[in-house]
Amino acid sequence: MLSTIKDYLQLDKSFHNLVVVELFVQIINVTFITILPLYMKVEGFSDAQYAHFTSYRYLGMLALALFLGMYIKGRKIVPMFYIAAIGVPLFALLILVGVHFHLSGLVLVSHLLWGTAYTFIQIPILPYILRNAPKHLQTLAITLNFATWSIASIVGSLLVAVFNGINKVVFSEQNLLFAISLMGFTGVYFVMRINKNEHIPVINEKRSDLREYDWSIISRALIPTTIIAIGAGFTIPFMSLFFSNVHNMSTSVFSFLNFTTAVLVTIVAIYVPKIKDKYGYKKAVSRTQLSAIFCLIMMATTQYYNTLFFSVYIAALFYLLRQPLMSTAVPMTSEITMKYVGERNREMVSGLTSAIWSGSAYFSAIGFGLLRHLNVAYVNIFWITAGMYIVGVFWYTLLINDFNRKERAGLITH
Repeated sequence: MLSTIKDYLQLDKSFHNLVVVELFVQIINVTFITILPLYMKVEGFSDAQYAHFTSYRYLGMLALALFLGMYIKGRKIVPMFYIAAIGVPLFALLILVGVHFHLSGLVLVSHLLWGTAYTFIQIPILPYILRNAPKHLQTLAITLNFATWSIASIVGSLLVAVFNGINKVVFSEQNLLFAISLMGFTGVYFVMRINKNEHIPVINEKRSDLREYDWSIISRALIPTTIIAIGAGFTIPFMSLFFSNVHNMSTSVFSFLNFTTAVLVTIVAIYVPKIKDKYGYKKAVSRTQLSAIFCLIMMATTQYYNTLFFSVYIAALFYLLRQPLMSTAVPMTSEITMKYVGERNREMVSGLTSAIWSGSAYFSAIGFGLLRHLNVAYVNIFWITAGMYIVGVFWYTLLINDFNRKERAGLITH
């Protein structure tokens, strides 16, 4: 463990500061995904209404993603992190104001602007790492970037579980979300500590000319991402509602469950470079993702027997196992995708990846809201996710086979 941590300490301090910036943004993201639906439920909003408002967060990300992916090519990236560090907590606060006063227009617009602000760290961060991290440290930097989500889950879930468990009135969902949103502004300080002398690749073609990109390669690389993103959109944002409505789990207990899951994700994540080196992309990605799908199915099907006292424990167990398994593959699939498409396409792929996840989440949130409005059971909705995941894993296997073939032929540059 200590030797692995020392590996991460080799990274430049700018990457450490960037991770802290993302940490504050992700703490807001995690806590809003976890307890905003529960707070809106307290305020009288339905599952379908929550899904409707959440869809606009993803619409905001979708609207900006392609433009931003094109814009950052050949330009400085660090200034964009300020927009995320300021905008995400600001619009989070406005969401809370809108929910409290039942100002649907403010809730909708704030979700939309929250999504656009979040895009300014989500899209540029991978191109920034690949531009500035030494080749031999890129896997470490990418893994640390993705581990930030789980670290944020640890911090956010622990804060909610402990304080809400102490006093559910003083530390209500509303008060916790408000405090965490204010805390998020601290990220601005750490943006200021990032080295401004970043490497900017020289480009010869026009930035806005779409014909300069290798679209056949890009499309092949993004097929599995698209499939998995569509499936995930039906599940990830609504886990707290599943445990609350199906198993009557309280906010503090679910937050503690998230905390425990995040600890497992973080422990597993720091070993991703070693897992990749030992098993290779193909075995590491396919085995962890298929195991995660099995866990999702076992968790979802507890709704069939949720009247039995032990069903909640089985659901919690497989929820704990699913996230670390699925998260293990993410840094590897992201690295494969970026290396597969080559340097000239990376910024565009980063933008398109964000657009795919945002667009899929947007339409899936609408679909989830419609299905819940029709009283479709959570288990049946989660079956959709499992099916999409299985198809996505198959396509990732095809992509990795092609990646390995091209790498052996010397067609992949690292």
